Amino acid sequence: MNIVDYVESQMEDFKTATFNRVDSLVLSQFSYIHFNKVVPGLEDAEEPVRIGDLLKAEHIPHMLYNVRDPKSNHKLLLALGMSPRFRDICMCCYSDSLDITLQKQFAAVTYLIDDKTAYIAYRGTDATLVGWKEDFNMAFISPVPAQQEGVLYLNAVAQRFPHALMVGGHSKGGNIAVYSAMECNQSIQDRIVGIYSHDGPGFRDEIFVSEKYTKIKDKIHKTLPQSSLVGMLLQHQEDYIVVESNEFWIMQHDPFSWVIDKTDFLYTQGITKDAEYINTVINEWLSSLSDEKRELFISTLYSVFESIGVVNFSDLTEDWNVKALKALEAIRGIDSETKHFVFDTIGSLLELYIKKLHFSRFSNLPLLHHQDV
Repeated sequence: MNIVDYVESQMEDFKTATFNRVDSLVLSQFSYIHFNKVVPGLEDAEEPVRIGDLLKAEHIPHMLYNVRDPKSNHKLLLALGMSPRFRDICMCCYSDSLDITLQKQFAAVTYLIDDKTAYIAYRGTDATLVGWKEDFNMAFISPVPAQQEGVLYLNAVAQRFPHALMVGGHSKGGNIAVYSAMECNQSIQDRIVGIYSHDGPGFRDEIFVSEKYTKIKDKIHKTLPQSSLVGMLLQHQEDYIVVESNEFWIMQHDPFSWVIDKTDFLYTQGITKDAEYINTVINEWLSSLSDEKRELFISTLYSVFESIGVVNFSDLTEDWNVKALKALEAIRGIDSETKHFVFDTIGSLLELYIKKLHFSRFSNLPLLHHQDV
C-alpha cells in the first residue's frame, strides 16, 4: 500500500501508536498543498486549524491549484481529514515565498500533533524553475536562501510554542530540515527529538565534518527509494535506509510510490546498482569542478531557460517546438568561451559515464563540442 492507503487504514491516535517515519512522509507530502487561504500564517494570531476542518469544497480548488499529481493529493487530503489518527492535528504558521531575484523557493507549515509535540514540515522543490535552480545552487553555494529562511522559520515557531520539536521534509525540504536543525538556536536544538529527510539532497563535504552536524547526526532519519537520484546528490556520509518503490528510476522520488507494510515502510537492502553507478558518476563529476565552474555551468543553463520565458516546468510542454528554437538561439548568443566551457563540461560528464561502463568499444566516441550548435 502507499501513503494514502496507510492514512485510510490507521485507526489509532498518536497516544496509542507513536509517531513514525511513515507519518513523517505523510505530513511532508501534505505540505506541498497550498494552505495560504485556509491555514494561519507565521505572523497571524489566529487559532490553528484542524486538518479535519480543511475539508470544505470551496477551498479545495485553490489548495490543489498547480500541485503536482492533484488526483493523489486530493485523495490524501480527504483521507487525512477523515482519519482518526490525523484529523485532529492542528496546522499553523504557514509560510510560502517565491523570489526569482534571490532564486529562492520556500514553504513550510507547522503541525501541532498534540499539546506536547509539533512537527515542522518544509516543502520540497515545486514545479518552478527557480526551485530547481536553488537545488542545483547547493553544489556551489552554502547556505542557499531557502536554507537560511528555514532556520529563521524554525526559531520563530519554537519561540511561539513550547513543544518538543520534529522537523522534516521531502526532497529539498529534507535538506532544509537537517540544515535548520543544525543552525537553529542551541536552546531550540535541544528540544528537537527527530529530523526526517525523505530523499533529500545531501551537503557539501565540509558540512559533514563540522561540529554542528555531528551534534544532530544521531537524530537524523534519512530514507531513500531504491533508485534515488535526488537524495544521493552531494551525498557522501549521511546514513540512510532504503525503501521499496513501485515506480521506475527517477519516478521513485514520488512519495506516493513508496511501499508501506502495515505501519512501516517496506525496506530493501540498498539502492540499485544502476542508481549507485549513476550517482557515483555525477558526484565525481561535480567534485572535479571548482565552485566557480559549477556556478558558471548551472547559471548558463538557467539563463537559457529564463530567456525563453520558462517559469514553471509545465511551460516547456506549451509550444515546445517554438521554445526549442528559442533555446537554440539563446545558446548561439552565449559568448564563445562560455559556450565552449559548457559543452566541454557536458562532454566530460559523458566521457566519465562511458569510462565507468568499461565498454572499450566506446572509448573513441567523439565528445560534444560547442561548434556543433
